[in-house]
Amino acid sequence: MKIAMVGSGYVGLVSGACFADFGHEVVCIDKDQSKIDRLHDGIMPIYEPGLDALVETNVSAGRLTFTTDLAEGIKGASAIFIAVGTPSRRGDGHADLSFVYAVAEEIGANLSNDAVVVTKSTVPVGTGDEVERILKGSGTSHKVSIVSNPEFLREGAAIGDFKRPDRIVIGSEDDFGRDVMREVYRPLFLNESPILNVNRRSSELIKYAANAFLATKITFINEMADLCEKVGGNVQDVARGIGMDGRIGRKFLNAGPGYGGSCFPKDTLALLKTAEDHESPVRIVEAVVKVNESRKRAMGRKVIDALGGMKAARGKKVALLGLTFKPNTDDMRDSPSIAIAQALADAGAHVTAFDPEGMEQAMPLMPKVNMCESAYEAIEDADAVVIVTEWDVFRALDVSRIKKLVKTPIMVDLRNIYSPNEMRAAGFTYESIGRG
Repeated sequence: MKIAMVGSGYVGLVSGACFADFGHEVVCIDKDQSKIDRLHDGIMPIYEPGLDALVETNVSAGRLTFTTDLAEGIKGASAIFIAVGTPSRRGDGHADLSFVYAVAEEIGANLSNDAVVVTKSTVPVGTGDEVERILKGSGTSHKVSIVSNPEFLREGAAIGDFKRPDRIVIGSEDDFGRDVMREVYRPLFLNESPILNVNRRSSELIKYAANAFLATKITFINEMADLCEKVGGNVQDVARGIGMDGRIGRKFLNAGPGYGGSCFPKDTLALLKTAEDHESPVRIVEAVVKVNESRKRAMGRKVIDALGGMKAARGKKVALLGLTFKPNTDDMRDSPSIAIAQALADAGAHVTAFDPEGMEQAMPLMPKVNMCESAYEAIEDADAVVIVTEWDVFRALDVSRIKKLVKTPIMVDLRNIYSPNEMRAAGFTYESIGRG
Protein backbone atom coordinates (compact mmCIF):
# COMPACT_ATOMS: atom_id res chain seq x y z
CA MET A 1 0.00 0.00 0.00
CA LYS A 2 1.17 3.52 -0.72
CA ILE A 3 1.04 5.88 2.26
CA ALA A 4 1.64 9.63 2.19
CA MET A 5 2.77 11.30 5.41
CA VAL A 6 2.28 15.07 5.30
CA GLY A 7 4.66 16.52 7.88
CA SER A 8 8.13 15.14 8.54
CA GLY A 9 8.59 16.23 12.12
CA TYR A 10 8.70 13.95 15.13
CA VAL A 11 5.41 12.12 14.62
CA GLY A 12 5.45 12.12 10.83
CA LEU A 13 9.02 10.92 10.40
CA VAL A 14 8.85 8.18 13.04
CA SER A 15 5.46 6.97 11.77
CA GLY A 16 6.55 7.10 8.14
CA ALA A 17 9.77 5.20 8.78
CA CYS A 18 7.93 2.53 10.79
CA PHE A 19 5.21 2.11 8.15
CA ALA A 20 7.96 1.69 5.54
CA ASP A 21 9.63 -0.89 7.76
CA PHE A 22 6.33 -2.81 7.73
CA GLY A 23 6.65 -3.03 3.95
CA HIS A 24 4.45 -0.14 2.83
CA GLU A 25 5.58 2.38 0.22
CA VAL A 26 5.83 5.66 2.13
CA VAL A 27 6.37 9.22 0.95
CA CYS A 28 7.13 11.79 3.67
CA ILE A 29 6.16 15.30 2.59
CA ASP A 30 7.30 18.58 4.12
CA LYS A 31 7.31 22.21 2.98
CA ASP A 32 10.70 22.80 4.60
CA GLN A 33 13.15 22.29 1.73
CA SER A 34 16.17 22.30 4.05
CA LYS A 35 14.64 19.52 6.16
CA ILE A 36 13.97 17.40 3.08
CA ASP A 37 17.50 18.05 1.80
CA ARG A 38 18.95 16.91 5.15
CA LEU A 39 16.80 13.79 5.11
CA HIS A 40 18.06 12.99 1.62
CA ASP A 41 21.57 13.27 3.08
CA GLY A 42 20.65 10.95 5.96
CA ILE A 43 20.61 13.75 8.57
CA MET A 44 17.74 13.48 11.04
CA PRO A 45 15.95 16.71 12.04
CA ILE A 46 15.31 15.26 15.52
CA TYR A 47 17.15 12.99 17.94
CA GLU A 48 15.38 9.68 18.49
CA PRO A 49 17.32 6.50 19.29
CA GLY A 50 17.43 4.15 16.30
CA LEU A 51 15.64 6.49 13.89
CA ASP A 52 18.64 7.23 11.67
CA ALA A 53 19.28 3.52 11.08
CA LEU A 54 15.59 2.81 10.44
CA VAL A 55 15.38 5.62 7.88
CA GLU A 56 18.60 4.56 6.16
CA THR A 57 17.43 0.94 5.86
CA ASN A 58 14.10 1.83 4.29
CA VAL A 59 15.47 4.53 2.00
CA SER A 60 18.02 1.99 0.72
CA ALA A 61 15.22 -0.54 0.17
CA GLY A 62 13.25 2.03 -1.84
CA ARG A 63 10.27 1.99 0.51
CA LEU A 64 10.81 5.47 2.00
CA THR A 65 11.18 8.70 0.04
CA PHE A 66 10.99 12.43 0.79
CA THR A 67 9.59 15.36 -1.13
CA THR A 68 8.28 18.91 -0.83
CA ASP A 69 5.72 18.32 -3.60
CA LEU A 70 2.42 17.39 -1.96
CA ALA A 71 0.56 16.84 -5.24
CA GLU A 72 3.15 14.33 -6.40
CA GLY A 73 3.56 12.79 -2.95
CA ILE A 74 -0.12 11.93 -2.44
CA LYS A 75 -0.65 10.60 -5.98
CA GLY A 76 -1.83 7.01 -5.75
CA ALA A 77 -1.76 6.95 -1.93
CA SER A 78 -4.55 4.94 -0.31
CA ALA A 79 -3.95 6.63 3.06
CA ILE A 80 -2.85 10.24 3.47
CA PHE A 81 -1.77 11.09 7.02
CA ILE A 82 -1.76 14.64 8.33
CA ALA A 83 1.08 14.88 10.87
CA VAL A 84 1.76 18.59 11.17
CA GLY A 85 2.19 20.64 14.33
CA THR A 86 -0.71 21.80 16.48
CA PRO A 87 1.04 24.15 18.94
CA SER A 88 -0.77 26.15 21.58
CA ARG A 89 -2.19 29.29 20.03
CA ARG A 90 -0.72 32.48 21.40
CA GLY A 91 -2.92 34.28 23.83
CA ASP A 92 -5.63 31.74 24.57
CA GLY A 93 -4.08 28.24 24.75
CA HIS A 94 -6.29 26.74 22.04
CA ALA A 95 -4.59 24.31 19.66
CA ASP A 96 -3.49 26.14 16.53
CA LEU A 97 -5.07 24.15 13.69
CA SER A 98 -3.99 26.42 10.84
CA PHE A 99 -1.42 23.90 9.54
CA VAL A 100 -3.94 21.03 9.65
CA TYR A 101 -6.56 22.98 7.71
CA ALA A 102 -4.03 24.29 5.18
CA VAL A 103 -2.94 20.71 4.44
CA ALA A 104 -6.56 19.59 4.11
CA GLU A 105 -7.18 22.32 1.53
CA GLU A 106 -4.09 21.34 -0.44
CA ILE A 107 -5.05 17.66 -0.35
CA GLY A 108 -8.52 18.51 -1.64
CA ALA A 109 -7.07 20.55 -4.48
CA ASN A 110 -4.68 17.78 -5.56
CA LEU A 111 -6.46 14.49 -4.84
CA SER A 112 -6.26 12.16 -7.84
CA ASN A 113 -7.77 8.94 -6.44
CA ASP A 114 -10.03 7.55 -3.72
CA ALA A 115 -8.27 7.85 -0.36
CA VAL A 116 -8.57 7.92 3.40
CA VAL A 117 -7.31 11.15 4.98
CA VAL A 118 -6.05 10.49 8.50
CA THR A 119 -5.42 13.06 11.22
CA LYS A 120 -2.34 11.79 13.08
CA SER A 121 -1.75 15.19 14.66
CA THR A 122 -3.22 15.73 18.11
CA VAL A 123 -6.36 17.76 17.45
CA PRO A 124 -9.36 18.91 19.49
CA VAL A 125 -12.76 17.26 19.25
CA GLY A 126 -14.52 18.24 16.05
CA THR A 127 -11.40 18.85 13.96
CA GLY A 128 -12.17 15.87 11.74
CA ASP A 129 -15.58 17.36 10.99
CA GLU A 130 -13.92 20.54 9.74
CA VAL A 131 -11.36 18.60 7.69
CA GLU A 132 -14.27 16.72 6.11
CA ARG A 133 -16.04 19.99 5.33
CA ILE A 134 -12.89 21.37 3.69
CA LEU A 135 -12.36 18.27 1.54
CA LYS A 136 -15.98 18.03 0.46
CA GLY A 137 -15.92 21.73 -0.33
CA SER A 138 -12.88 21.29 -2.55
CA GLY A 139 -15.05 19.82 -5.28
CA THR A 140 -13.12 16.54 -5.53
CA SER A 141 -14.98 13.76 -7.29
CA HIS A 142 -13.04 11.04 -5.51
CA LYS A 143 -14.25 8.97 -2.57
CA VAL A 144 -12.77 10.31 0.66
CA SER A 145 -13.07 9.17 4.27
CA ILE A 146 -11.76 11.22 7.19
CA VAL A 147 -10.29 9.17 10.04
CA SER A 148 -8.76 10.06 13.40
CA ASN A 149 -5.76 7.93 14.36
CA PRO A 150 -3.95 9.54 17.33
CA GLU A 151 -0.35 8.71 18.12
CA PHE A 152 0.88 7.52 21.51
CA LEU A 153 4.63 7.81 21.03
CA ARG A 154 6.99 8.52 23.90
CA GLU A 155 10.02 10.54 22.92
CA GLY A 156 13.08 8.36 23.39
CA ALA A 157 11.08 5.16 22.90
CA ALA A 158 8.97 6.05 19.87
CA ILE A 159 9.99 3.25 17.51
CA GLY A 160 9.22 0.56 20.06
CA ASP A 161 5.93 2.27 20.92
CA PHE A 162 4.91 2.34 17.27
CA LYS A 163 5.81 -1.27 16.58
CA ARG A 164 4.49 -2.68 19.86
CA PRO A 165 1.59 -0.40 20.75
CA ASP A 166 -0.69 -0.79 23.75
CA ARG A 167 -3.57 -0.07 21.37
CA ILE A 168 -4.36 1.41 17.96
CA VAL A 169 -7.25 3.85 18.06
CA ILE A 170 -9.19 4.34 14.82
CA GLY A 171 -11.97 6.89 14.74
CA SER A 172 -14.04 6.49 11.60
CA GLU A 173 -17.58 7.17 10.48
CA ASP A 174 -17.69 4.63 7.61
CA ASP A 175 -16.53 1.17 6.54
CA PHE A 176 -14.24 2.54 3.83
CA GLY A 177 -12.12 4.32 6.41
CA ARG A 178 -12.04 1.36 8.78
CA ASP A 179 -11.15 -1.09 6.00
CA VAL A 180 -8.23 0.96 4.69
CA MET A 181 -6.88 1.55 8.19
CA ARG A 182 -7.09 -2.17 8.87
CA GLU A 183 -4.81 -2.76 5.88
CA VAL A 184 -2.46 0.00 7.03
CA TYR A 185 -1.97 -1.71 10.39
CA ARG A 186 -2.27 -5.32 9.20
CA PRO A 187 1.48 -5.97 9.80
CA LEU A 188 0.83 -5.52 13.52
CA PHE A 189 -1.77 -8.29 13.62
CA LEU A 190 1.01 -10.81 14.28
CA ASN A 191 1.75 -8.94 17.52
CA GLU A 192 -1.97 -9.07 18.33
CA SER A 193 -1.97 -5.32 18.87
CA PRO A 194 -5.50 -4.38 19.98
CA ILE A 195 -7.42 -2.13 17.59
CA LEU A 196 -10.11 0.07 19.10
CA ASN A 197 -12.69 1.21 16.54
CA VAL A 198 -14.66 4.22 17.78
CA ASN A 199 -16.35 7.23 16.27
CA ARG A 200 -14.14 10.12 15.20
CA ARG A 201 -14.94 12.46 18.07
CA SER A 202 -14.24 9.79 20.68
CA SER A 203 -10.90 9.10 19.04
CA GLU A 204 -9.94 12.77 19.12
CA LEU A 205 -10.83 12.99 22.81
CA ILE A 206 -8.99 9.76 23.76
CA LYS A 207 -5.58 11.31 23.07
CA TYR A 208 -6.26 14.39 25.19
CA ALA A 209 -7.84 12.37 27.99
CA ALA A 210 -4.86 9.97 28.08
CA ASN A 211 -2.28 12.74 28.26
CA ALA A 212 -4.25 14.68 30.86
CA PHE A 213 -4.53 11.57 33.03
CA LEU A 214 -0.78 10.87 32.81
CA ALA A 215 -0.02 14.51 33.60
CA THR A 216 -2.30 14.17 36.62
CA LYS A 217 -0.36 11.11 37.87
CA ILE A 218 2.91 13.02 37.60
CA THR A 219 1.51 16.06 39.39
CA PHE A 220 -0.08 13.90 42.09
CA ILE A 221 3.15 12.13 42.99
CA ASN A 222 5.01 15.45 42.98
CA GLU A 223 2.59 16.81 45.56
CA MET A 224 2.98 13.62 47.59
CA ALA A 225 6.74 14.22 47.43
CA ASP A 226 6.27 17.66 48.96
CA LEU A 227 4.16 16.14 51.72
CA CYS A 228 6.78 13.44 52.32
CA GLU A 229 9.39 16.13 52.91
CA LYS A 230 7.18 17.69 55.56
CA VAL A 231 6.22 14.51 57.40
CA GLY A 232 9.39 12.42 57.03
CA GLY A 233 8.13 9.97 54.43
CA ASN A 234 9.93 8.62 51.38
CA VAL A 235 8.11 9.31 48.12
CA GLN A 236 9.81 6.38 46.37
CA ASP A 237 8.36 3.99 48.95
CA VAL A 238 4.97 5.70 48.64
CA ALA A 239 5.09 5.39 44.84
CA ARG A 240 5.97 1.70 45.05
CA GLY A 241 3.24 1.11 47.58
CA ILE A 242 0.48 2.67 45.53
CA GLY A 243 1.87 1.53 42.17
CA MET A 244 1.63 -2.12 43.15
CA ASP A 245 -2.14 -1.64 43.15
CA GLY A 246 -3.24 -2.86 39.72
CA ARG A 247 -5.89 -0.16 39.59
CA ILE A 248 -3.20 2.53 39.78
CA GLY A 249 -0.10 1.05 38.11
CA ARG A 250 3.59 1.80 38.58
CA LYS A 251 4.21 4.08 35.59
CA PHE A 252 4.38 7.89 35.78
CA LEU A 253 4.91 7.85 39.54
CA ASN A 254 8.48 9.17 39.61
CA ALA A 255 8.65 12.43 41.53
CA GLY A 256 10.58 15.21 39.86
CA PRO A 257 10.64 18.86 38.80
CA GLY A 258 7.40 18.74 36.80
CA TYR A 259 6.38 17.61 33.32
CA GLY A 260 7.34 19.29 30.07
CA GLY A 261 7.78 18.33 26.44
CA SER A 262 5.74 18.62 23.29
CA CYS A 263 2.55 16.93 24.49
CA PHE A 264 1.49 17.27 28.11
CA PRO A 265 1.70 21.09 28.44
CA LYS A 266 -0.09 21.94 25.19
CA ASP A 267 -2.57 19.05 25.34
CA THR A 268 -3.74 19.81 28.86
CA LEU A 269 -4.25 23.45 27.86
CA ALA A 270 -6.12 22.46 24.71
CA LEU A 271 -8.36 20.12 26.70
CA LEU A 272 -9.15 22.94 29.14
CA LYS A 273 -10.13 25.20 26.25
CA THR A 274 -12.34 22.53 24.68
CA ALA A 275 -14.04 21.96 28.03
CA GLU A 276 -14.48 25.70 28.48
CA ASP A 277 -15.98 26.12 25.01
CA HIS A 278 -18.52 23.39 25.75
CA GLU A 279 -19.27 24.63 29.29
CA SER A 280 -18.08 21.36 30.83
CA PRO A 281 -15.14 22.29 33.07
CA VAL A 282 -12.43 19.74 33.91
CA ARG A 283 -11.36 21.15 37.25
CA ILE A 284 -8.84 18.43 38.07
CA VAL A 285 -6.93 19.23 34.89
CA GLU A 286 -7.12 22.94 35.71
CA ALA A 287 -5.38 22.23 39.01
CA VAL A 288 -2.79 20.00 37.34
CA VAL A 289 -1.77 22.76 34.92
CA LYS A 290 -1.45 25.36 37.69
CA VAL A 291 0.48 23.09 40.05
CA ASN A 292 2.91 21.94 37.36
CA GLU A 293 3.73 25.47 36.21
CA SER A 294 4.41 26.68 39.76
CA ARG A 295 6.53 23.59 40.52
CA LYS A 296 9.17 24.35 37.90
CA ARG A 297 9.98 27.71 39.42
CA ALA A 298 9.80 26.15 42.89
CA MET A 299 12.62 23.80 41.91
CA GLY A 300 14.76 26.85 41.21
CA ARG A 301 13.99 28.12 44.69
CA LYS A 302 14.91 24.70 46.10
CA VAL A 303 18.41 25.11 44.63
CA ILE A 304 18.63 28.66 45.95
CA ASP A 305 17.68 27.46 49.44
CA ALA A 306 20.40 24.80 49.24
CA LEU A 307 22.88 27.61 48.56
CA GLY A 308 21.73 29.42 51.70
CA GLY A 309 19.00 31.70 50.34
CA MET A 310 18.67 34.57 47.90
CA LYS A 311 21.48 36.70 49.33
CA ALA A 312 23.89 33.78 49.52
CA ALA A 313 23.08 32.65 45.97
CA ARG A 314 24.26 35.88 44.35
CA GLY A 315 27.52 35.31 42.53
CA LYS A 316 27.49 31.55 43.15
CA LYS A 317 28.10 29.07 40.33
CA VAL A 318 25.47 26.39 39.74
CA ALA A 319 25.94 23.44 37.35
CA LEU A 320 22.83 21.99 35.72
CA LEU A 321 23.17 18.41 34.49
CA GLY A 322 20.48 17.70 31.90
CA LEU A 323 18.38 20.29 30.12
CA THR A 324 15.85 18.38 27.99
CA PHE A 325 12.47 17.62 29.52
CA LYS A 326 13.35 13.90 29.64
CA PRO A 327 16.30 11.69 28.60
CA ASN A 328 16.86 10.25 25.11
CA THR A 329 15.49 13.29 23.29
CA ASP A 330 16.71 16.73 22.26
CA ASP A 331 13.31 18.28 22.99
CA MET A 332 13.48 21.43 25.12
CA ARG A 333 9.82 22.40 24.87
CA ASP A 334 8.50 23.45 28.28
CA SER A 335 11.42 21.73 29.99
CA PRO A 336 11.66 22.41 33.75
CA SER A 337 15.31 23.39 33.22
CA ILE A 338 14.20 26.64 31.54
CA ALA A 339 12.36 27.92 34.61
CA ILE A 340 15.08 26.63 36.95
CA ALA A 341 17.84 28.40 35.03
CA GLN A 342 15.79 31.60 34.95
CA ALA A 343 15.14 31.48 38.71
CA LEU A 344 18.86 31.04 39.35
CA ALA A 345 19.77 33.87 36.99
CA ASP A 346 17.20 36.12 38.69
CA ALA A 347 18.91 35.34 42.00
CA GLY A 348 22.25 36.47 40.56
CA ALA A 349 23.81 33.02 40.22
CA HIS A 350 26.07 32.02 37.34
CA VAL A 351 24.78 28.92 35.57
CA THR A 352 26.71 26.30 33.61
CA ALA A 353 25.13 23.26 31.99
CA PHE A 354 25.70 20.06 30.09
CA ASP A 355 23.20 17.89 28.21
CA PRO A 356 24.11 14.98 25.91
CA GLU A 357 21.73 16.04 23.12
CA GLY A 358 19.82 19.20 23.93
CA MET A 359 22.33 22.04 24.19
CA GLU A 360 21.91 23.34 20.65
CA GLN A 361 18.16 23.63 21.20
CA ALA A 362 18.69 25.06 24.70
CA MET A 363 21.04 27.90 23.74
CA PRO A 364 18.42 30.35 22.40
CA LEU A 365 16.17 29.57 25.37
CA MET A 366 18.94 30.08 27.95
CA PRO A 367 21.19 32.87 26.64
CA LYS A 368 22.78 33.45 30.05
CA VAL A 369 23.74 29.80 30.61
CA ASN A 370 27.28 28.69 29.76
CA MET A 371 27.05 25.39 27.86
CA CYS A 372 29.91 22.95 28.52
CA GLU A 373 31.43 19.99 26.69
CA SER A 374 31.02 17.53 29.56
CA ALA A 375 29.41 17.10 32.94
CA TYR A 376 32.75 17.49 34.68
CA GLU A 377 33.54 20.72 32.85
CA ALA A 378 30.19 22.14 33.96
CA ILE A 379 30.81 21.00 37.54
CA GLU A 380 34.29 22.51 37.94
CA ASP A 381 34.36 25.18 40.71
CA ALA A 382 30.58 24.94 41.14
CA ASP A 383 28.91 25.85 44.42
CA ALA A 384 26.07 23.43 43.67
CA VAL A 385 25.42 20.60 41.23
CA VAL A 386 21.82 20.03 40.11
CA ILE A 387 20.53 16.86 38.43
CA VAL A 388 17.68 18.09 36.24
CA THR A 389 17.28 15.27 33.67
CA GLU A 390 17.95 11.60 34.42
CA TRP A 391 20.17 10.79 31.44
CA ASP A 392 21.94 7.44 31.94
CA VAL A 393 25.31 9.18 31.66
CA PHE A 394 24.56 11.00 34.94
CA ARG A 395 23.62 7.88 36.92
CA ALA A 396 27.17 6.74 37.63
CA LEU A 397 29.22 9.92 37.86
CA ASP A 398 32.52 9.68 39.73
CA VAL A 399 31.43 11.17 43.04
CA SER A 400 34.98 11.45 44.39
CA ARG A 401 36.01 13.33 41.25
CA ILE A 402 33.04 15.66 41.62
CA LYS A 403 34.02 16.32 45.23
CA LYS A 404 37.49 17.42 44.10
CA LEU A 405 36.18 19.60 41.27
CA VAL A 406 33.45 21.55 43.07
CA LYS A 407 34.01 24.57 45.24
CA THR A 408 31.22 23.50 47.62
CA PRO A 409 29.96 19.88 47.82
CA ILE A 410 26.24 20.57 47.41
CA MET A 411 24.09 18.38 45.18
CA VAL A 412 20.41 18.91 44.47
CA ASP A 413 19.08 15.76 42.83
CA LEU A 414 15.71 16.56 41.25
CA ARG A 415 15.38 13.02 39.84
CA ASN A 416 16.35 10.95 42.92
CA ILE A 417 18.99 8.96 41.04
CA TYR A 418 21.49 8.88 43.92
CA SER A 419 21.32 7.41 47.41
CA PRO A 420 21.05 10.05 50.15
CA ASN A 421 23.14 7.97 52.56
CA GLU A 422 25.90 7.36 50.03
CA MET A 423 26.06 11.01 48.99
CA ARG A 424 26.20 12.23 52.57
CA ALA A 425 28.85 9.62 53.39
CA ALA A 426 30.85 11.03 50.46
CA GLY A 427 30.77 14.44 52.14
CA PHE A 428 27.99 16.11 50.17
CA THR A 429 25.16 18.26 51.37
CA TYR A 430 22.51 16.37 49.44
CA GLU A 431 18.93 17.40 48.63
CA SER A 432 16.47 15.28 46.68
CA ILE A 433 12.73 15.10 46.02
CA GLY A 434 10.38 13.77 48.66
CA ARG A 435 13.00 11.85 50.65
CA GLY A 436 13.07 13.99 53.78
